[in-house]
Amino acid sequence: MSEFAIEFWYWWVLAVGFLAIELLAPGFFFLWLSVSAFVVGSILLMIPSASLEVQLLLFSILAVTSILVWRRFVSAKSQESDHPLLNQRGAQYIGRTFNLVTPIENGQGRIKVDDTLWKVQGQDCPLGSKVKVVGVKGTIFDVELCD
Repeated sequence: MSEFAIEFWYWWVLAVGFLAIELLAPGFFFLWLSVSAFVVGSILLMIPSASLEVQLLLFSILAVTSILVWRRFVSAKSQESDHPLLNQRGAQYIGRTFNLVTPIENGQGRIKVDDTLWKVQGQDCPLGSKVKVVGVKGTIFDVELCD
């Protein structure tokens, strides 16, 4: 009965397979498996007597380590956006002042921001009063009367 022997190029073929999967489903997960398989194949080329258990252990350690290091690197390199409120339209208006186009009666009124009318809530105020946006609840601004 012959014993199945792993050749170094088996690992390289596996590395190419992982690389192909990475190209189809990008996310830098299979890339590190590919790198690990390539490294194990290269080590097996230099040390052909390495047992299958050692190869699998080395592959596992390299794969887990490289993925963890990559994730740590990515999380440390994540950049703050220069437009953090880009998708929070209402939050962009907090701190700005506007004139009421509809008086606040019973706690509800309207202001005009650019070409849009926004519903506001706050203390009752007459038409044309200047109010400051202090918060946003959904599409309704919380406002305070300015002096």
